[in-house]
This record gives sequence, C-alpha cells and structure tokens, in this order.
Amino acid sequence: MPANYKRVPAIDKSFSILELIAHARRPLGFAEIVRELGLNKSTVFNILYTLNDLGVLDKDSTGLFHLGSRLFVLGNAAAKGSELIQTVHPYLVKINSEYRVSAFLGILSGSEVIIIDKADMAQKVKISSEIGMKIPLFAGVAGKALLSQLSDHELDEILKDYRFKKYTPKTNTERRAIKKEIIKVRETDVAYDMEEYIEGLVAAAVPIKTNRDGLQATIWAVGLKQEFKNSALKKIVDFLINTADEINSRFSVIK
Repeated sequence: MPANYKRVPAIDKSFSILELIAHARRPLGFAEIVRELGLNKSTVFNILYTLNDLGVLDKDSTGLFHLGSRLFVLGNAAAKGSELIQTVHPYLVKINSEYRVSAFLGILSGSEVIIIDKADMAQKVKISSEIGMKIPLFAGVAGKALLSQLSDHELDEILKDYRFKKYTPKTNTERRAIKKEIIKVRETDVAYDMEEYIEGLVAAAVPIKTNRDGLQATIWAVGLKQEFKNSALKKIVDFLINTADEINSRFSVIK
C-alpha cells in the first residue's frame, strides 16, 4: 500500500450502507439505516441519494432502498457476474443458437425485473434490452415466472398496491386474473407473453430455482410472432423446460 495513501471516509460509509442492505436481504428505510449504523443523518441522506442517482441503489414507491441494477452490471464486468450468470450463460447461448430467438436471464428486485445476462448474437432482429435494464414486474413474461416463486402472502402484498399499466390491447390488468395466471405458472413451470408487453413479440419463460434465499431468477426467450408459429412455440417451451431442469439440478447440488 502506498505510503501517501489516505482512506476516504465517505467511501467507507457508502460500503457500510451497501453491506447493511445486502445482509438485510430486504429494502431498508432512511431511519433504519441511520439507527443501525449510527451515522450522521445528513451524511446518510446524501450518500443514499447519490447512490440512488448512480443506480447503485434503487428506491421503491414506499421510500425504501434496495440494491440497484448497476451493481449487477459492475459484477458482470468484474467476474462474469456471479455463480448464477456463470451457470446459466451457456444455456442462453444454446437457446439463442438453436432457435434464433433472444434469450435472457433476469432476477427479481423489488417491483422490477433486472436483466443480468443475455444471448442474442444469432438473432437477425435483436430485441432492444440490455444487461442492467429494468423491466416493470407486470410487463411481459419474466415477472410471471419470478412471482410464481413467491409465497401467497408475498404475492398478495405485491398485487394489492401495484398500479397496473396496459401496454398493448392484450395486456391483462385485472388482479384476480393475474394471480390466477401466476398460480398456473407454479403448476406448469412455464409462463407466456402473447403480445402482452410489445405488439408483435411473443415470449416464454421458466423459473430458475437457485436454492438461495431471496434470489428469484428466470430465463426467457423472445422472438417475433411469426417465429413462434405452430409447433415452433412448443419446441422452444420444451427446450426451456429441459434447460431449467438441468440448471435447477446443478443448483440443487451447489448449496
């Protein structure tokens, strides 16, 4: 370490906040962070909103802070992300190359889906979704697969206050119908989006069971409507289900 090295207190405090939120495994509020760390209110306030502005922390509709999507982007750049990304990425490439559809890996973060990896090199028409991008939880197929991994109580808590948006004429915004569909995903281990998020695009998703508390993940395939015609959709779904089974079996060993 250089002799003239001088530790920066603000960075120490920033990491203390990040580690506190990470270890809590749930969003935390301003007052709780101040109380737990014993730091000056003004300091915590400024750090929280700086990290929020940078995307390192995200703030939900109730004012609570949770780890932000930029951390996953940085993690991906540093070490190809994580054990999850390292395990799943070859399967995304296989889905993309076999069926010429875009394949994604995402996780649940608060009321959003975060894309943490993708494969679309073999796709002629690329879907404009980048690693680190946040998708509303009830927009498209990924949220259905992620929500299917929550308990009834957790699902009801999210559903009761969520403000649904109609993205296309086929978007479902009725709470009871949405819950019924998510419960069906639990039973079948596959979710569908038939032009519900973006007109002309069809998608299918399967849950990934990581055996990690608080980590819900999913992989999904997206393509143009004509690419999913007739038997093509069934073949892609069967491939996704078999892929999820392989990935899940690997995580059942890695605990």
